[in-house]
Amino acid sequence: MLEGKGMIQDTDMPLKMQLQAMSAASEALDLFDVLDCRNIAAHIKKEFDLVYGAGWQCVVGSNFGCYFTHTQGTFIYFCLESLRFLIFKGATS
Repeated sequence: MLEGKGMIQDTDMPLKMQLQAMSAASEALDLFDVLDCRNIAAHIKKEFDLVYGAGWQCVVGSNFGCYFTHTQGTFIYFCLESLRFLIFKGATS
């Protein structure tokens, strides 16, 4: 596990889910090279789909923009090491 602490920038997730997001990100960084953002994101998404049901999205990188609608209580944006992590469950119409 990484020793560095993550910093949450914004979230509406319950605390337990926030901790799961940070843990999944840390685990992914242990498994993959820090430049392998695609596999890091895939690892986190698969874990959230397994634990919380299908429909999760994950974006990982150091510089990205986005615009989305999410299900209330499922959004987190945080930094860990040199990367930014955005995890959310898409809203249904």
